[in-house]
Formats: sequence, structure tokens, C-alpha cells
Amino acid sequence: MQSQSFPSWMKLVLAAAGFYNIVWGALVVVAPSLFFDWAGMVQPNYPELWQCIGMIVGVYGLGYWIASSDPLRHWPIVLVGLLGKVLGPLGMVKALVDGRFPWSFAWINVTNDLIWWVPFTMILVHASKENSQKRRVYSPDIQGWAMRAQSQFGISILEHSKLRPVLLVFLRHVGCTFCREALSDLRERRAEIEATGTQIVLVHMGREQTADSILAKYKMDDVPRVWDPKLTLYQAFGLEKGALAQLFGPKVWFRGFKAGFLGRHGAGSAEGDVAQMPGVFLVFHGEILKSYRHQSAADRPNYVELVGDLAGSQPLP
Repeated sequence: MQSQSFPSWMKLVLAAAGFYNIVWGALVVVAPSLFFDWAGMVQPNYPELWQCIGMIVGVYGLGYWIASSDPLRHWPIVLVGLLGKVLGPLGMVKALVDGRFPWSFAWINVTNDLIWWVPFTMILVHASKENSQKRRVYSPDIQGWAMRAQSQFGISILEHSKLRPVLLVFLRHVGCTFCREALSDLRERRAEIEATGTQIVLVHMGREQTADSILAKYKMDDVPRVWDPKLTLYQAFGLEKGALAQLFGPKVWFRGFKAGFLGRHGAGSAEGDVAQMPGVFLVFHGEILKSYRHQSAADRPNYVELVGDLAGSQPLP
């Protein structure tokens, strides 16, 4: 199944929520009187029911921990969690108004529920946008057509992917320092990538003569590449134009200085659409197994991690 790219904070939020729920649930199960003592309340007549709630909260924590591996794919877990974190405080408000609970007990809802409303909602909004984009651009016909694009060796992306898995890397314009950094990263990790049986295929938008020069500089000129001056492949794979913050935000300036000056990749004149965002796709037999869509022009994919599940496989004869 295709994996979608997501901001790293989503993984951290869900991992933190999972850890918190598991710890909180364990405390309730092991010491059911603890929170009632803190709130100055009378102990419940049936502590087993309170321990059961602790067990449920702990199980939710395991769900969050699993969802942290791919928040966009596991958005239903996040949705169910958010519903619980909204409905729980509503029940608490009724109990407070009726005088059944003291206000001191309401602090449980702050850490259990309220602080998670915003990040959980942001994850769901992001997942909704990604899924809408997927439905819009990922039709089999469009992707099937895109896979027919040929490299300089006269072999299509589809044919390459039938021989072995393909790491299809869509570059920014070759004058971009991040494009050059990407080529440097691919050159440095090329042996590790190819050891998994994976073939690197590049997609670029600039002139072929310029691409020859830049790729030769980074010793990547022997890698299959597809020329896409009209950006039709970029569009077919759902790579959109970047917003202002994605192209010129603080992260882009900081990383641009680091890659261009400290990394000595420099920069050149723009050839192609400077607003076009890059991306990376792992393709095998014409099917996209994984994807990485840049959230910023300055993002730096871990190419080895993308092909990590293929370790030990060998190229087909």
C-alpha cells in the first residue's frame, strides 16, 4: 500500500499521546484510588469499573502508537480518538453542573483531552487534503500513461519497474541548490540503494544539455532519466506547485545557506518552473509502493529508508 508523506510532528504527537495514555491507564489499573485521592473525592463503590476505564484508555494509547507510524494512513484511529476527547469533556461538564464531581476532578480532562484537540484536528485536516488529492490525480489511466515515459535509454518507467523496483526521483529545477544536494545524497547512498535491487530513475524539467552537465558533475549521468519540460509527469504523480512559505519560508533560507554555501552545492539559473515541488516514489511493476512528497522545497528525503523494506532482494535477470 502506498505510504504518504507527513510532517514529522505528527509522528511525535501520536507517539506522545500513546505514551501518555498507556501510562495513565496503567496508573488507574494499578492504583484506582490515586486520582480520587488527589481530587479529595470519595472512593467509588466499584473500583473495577474505574479500572476498566483505565484499560480502555491504555488500549487507545496502543492505537495512537501504531498510528504514529503513518498518521495519514491510520487517520480513522485519530478520528475515533478525537471523538472520545471531545465527548468526554462534554460528559464531565454535565457532571460538574449537576454537582456530581468537584471542579478539581476536571483537571483530568485538560491532559487527557483538551491539549490534543488542535494537533489531532490538524492531522485529520491534512489527511483529508491528501486523500482528496489522491482521488483527484491517482487514476489508473493517468498513472498508466505516465509510466510509459521513456528514459534516455529508450526504456519506459514501466519497463524499468518490471525488471526491478524503481526509486523514481522528481527533481526541482537544476539551478536549485536543493536539486544539487539531492543528487549528492543519491550519489553518496547509491550503493546502498542499489544493493536492495532498486534502480534509481530521475525526472527533470530543465534542458537536457544542462542536465548532462549537472549530472556529470555529481557522477549520476549514467542513471536513467526522463525529461519532462511540460511537467506532465509531475502532475500525473500529484506533485503540486509550492506555496510561498514552502518555497521561501525560514526553513528554506536556512537550509539553502547550509546546502548552497556550507555544502558547496551553489546555485544556478532556473530552468523550468521554480514553484514546482519535487517528490520521490518507489515503483514496482507499475505500482507505487511508497511516496514522499516534499512539504518544503528544503525537505531532505531519506532515500535508503524509502527502499529499506526491499533489503536483501536482488535484481531480476
